[in-house]
Formats: sequence, C-alpha cells, structure tokens
Amino acid sequence: MPLKTTKQIAFGRVTGGYQYRAGEAEADRRHVLTVDWQRTDLPRTAVKQDLLFTLGSAMSIFAPSKSNAIARLEHLLAHGTDPGNAALSGTTAKIASVSPASDTAAQTDVDEPELAADIEEVAHDQITARIAEEFAGHDLATLVTAILTAEGFQCTMAPPGPDGGIDITAGRGPLGLDSPRLLAQVKSGSQIGAPIVTQLHGVMTTHGAEQGLLVAWGGLTKPARDALKNQHLRVRVWEAGDVVDAVLRTYDRLPEEIRTQVPLRRVWMLSDAGL
Repeated sequence: MPLKTTKQIAFGRVTGGYQYRAGEAEADRRHVLTVDWQRTDLPRTAVKQDLLFTLGSAMSIFAPSKSNAIARLEHLLAHGTDPGNAALSGTTAKIASVSPASDTAAQTDVDEPELAADIEEVAHDQITARIAEEFAGHDLATLVTAILTAEGFQCTMAPPGPDGGIDITAGRGPLGLDSPRLLAQVKSGSQIGAPIVTQLHGVMTTHGAEQGLLVAWGGLTKPARDALKNQHLRVRVWEAGDVVDAVLRTYDRLPEEIRTQVPLRRVWMLSDAGL
C-alpha cells in the first residue's frame, strides 16, 4: 500500500477474512480485512520505475501480474531492495502460500492495475528516478542549494568530504546573515537514523541557527522520526518526494544547468475526478 502521507510503502499480509462493521461511523471504513503490517517505511526510491507504475494504480485491490511483480514485492519485503524484472526474467516466480486467503485471491478474477494508472503519480516517480540518477552523493547538496537560493536564501555549500554535520549554511539578506539562519544536512543514500538527527541538533546549537533542514532522500528510521517529534518549529525534513515538490515549485528559477539535467514541461490534462 503506497502511503500518501509519508510517500513510503507499507507491506502487510492478510490474516483474516472480510468483515463488515455496520457500527463504523465512516462509511468508507466499514469494509475491512485483518492485516498484519510487517513494514510501513519502505522508501519509494527502493522500487524500480516499472513496479512503481503498477503500484501507482488508482485501484484499491488488484493482483499485479506483469514484470514478476509479486516475486519482486516479496523480495522488497524481505530485503528492502527491488531486484528488477531483468534479474528474474527466465525464472519461475516462486510465491510462498501464506494463507488460504492468498490461494483464493490467486483464483479470483481481478482488475489489471496497469489499465488504471495514476498518471500524476507515475510522472512524479519518473522525476524522482531522474533526480536520483543525476544528483547522487554530494550532487544532491548542489540541487538543494539551488532550491534554497531560488527561495531567497544566500547559501554557502561545503565541499565534498567531511563537513562536520553541515552541508549548507543559509541565511536571508544580501550577506546571508539575516534571520532565519538555516543549516542543512543532506543525505542521498539509504534511510538515516537518530544519530544524524542528534548531530544536526548539535551543530544548530553550536552555530546559533534558528532553523534546520534535514534532507533524507532514502527516508528516516522510526528512531529518527521519534527524535524529531518535538522539533516541528525548528527542523524540517525533506524526503525524496519533498525534494521533487521543491524542484517543481522553484523550477522556473533554478539554474539552466539543473533544468538541463532534469528537463520538464507542463502538461494540461482532463481531470476525471468528477466522473
């Protein structure tokens, strides 16, 4: 289940049959299945584009059948990585039978999700993949610096290598000394843990920064999220989806070099929300 709130993916296994809760006040919460949620924080960046296309379906329930989707989802749940269709081509996908419900689902006709893809979500995922390709490692700090500059900050970016917990120093005013003064830590790899959060808090205190920005392309672990619970007025977190949103928000003001690396165009299309 792709999570709209955190832009992550949750994995669970159905453990019980269908129930109808007549007493539930909200009509859309009356039809339920018992689910054992085994992971709720897999970053979308761990999933390859073709499988993201399938997961971007507008349907609530479907049986993915293309590109070895089920075998790849099992691998994602177990290892946190998507082996891709090419790695599984020519082999028989071996899916473990975990409950009678899964056998029933395999024998039931269901809709093909590829026929009802969420185009907006697919486009967002394609942009995310392009940014991940073009701005890996320290280059992600270059992109974030350009975004902050477009938002009106004067920025100083640390060179590649040890940075003491500060990738970007930013402030308002002609010299970048006016409030709010902001420190940014940029991580382009996998999920980051609580020690990075603690480090950011420390350098903010040492340097007298009023605000902090933690760019966690691969997302945050639960301990890291817990460490940030009481920091909403001081620290913002940008995960992959937030970086993409910031790029879209400032795209016309970004340097030409960056717009060349991520070439975008606006497209108007008919909304079927009212259909």
